[in-house]
Amino acid sequence: MTHDKLRHIAIIMDGNGRWAKARGLPRIAGHRQGVNAVRSLVRDIDDLGLEYLTLYGFSSENWNRPQSEVNDLMGLMRLYINRDLKELIERGVRVRIIGARHNLAPDIVSLIENAEQRSRHNSRLTLAIAFNYGGRDEIISAAQSLAEEVRKGNLSPVDITAELFPQYLYAHDIPDPDLLIRTSGEKRLSNFLTWQSAYAELVFVKTLWPDFTRQNLIDAIDEYFQRDRRFGARPDEEKHSIQEMPSATIKLIK
Repeated sequence: MTHDKLRHIAIIMDGNGRWAKARGLPRIAGHRQGVNAVRSLVRDIDDLGLEYLTLYGFSSENWNRPQSEVNDLMGLMRLYINRDLKELIERGVRVRIIGARHNLAPDIVSLIENAEQRSRHNSRLTLAIAFNYGGRDEIISAAQSLAEEVRKGNLSPVDITAELFPQYLYAHDIPDPDLLIRTSGEKRLSNFLTWQSAYAELVFVKTLWPDFTRQNLIDAIDEYFQRDRRFGARPDEEKHSIQEMPSATIKLIK
């Protein structure tokens, strides 16, 4: 039961601070270079023909960082949407921002809502940015919503299944990631897509995020296609190589 269809890649973009420190630069310089890496990645993913890309932009735990760094990250979010939204829309990209919004600045909420509204009819690629996001928070929010449905009598506890639960997550219309990549050499999920990553293939690369290139992406995809995804079924002898990727992937590599 090997699944070789690659539709959705999720990425934990880690290493901006270390990239800047290694060059004697302030952390904001690493974050800015990280935004450039995002811009290149989205173009590569678009060329690849994938349907979904989810990026970990700002976690709910990042509020614990120094206020100056938080302000810089918020400023970069404003800059990215203002500067790149036009190109994203022209490319047919649908923008989704997943995460809590109640404690974001009103202008950022307006930018998010505008980006989602203007790109809502696009279908070439869905770009989801996890911003002010925490996987456990998402699960708690879904559980609270389901509990309220039970309290109102709209649901019975036995109605809550593994099929129903995801419908109460932030982006219930986006399929679970097939491949999850984390840069910088760290090997943990850091509260990212906690529910959705149950069967994702995990690839950890040592490259710091600002240095992440098309070749790094190809290498991660190559590793994905070497995996035997069984979803609990018995082992299968069949393996998939880079030559057996979808034609769009081969186009990118060539």
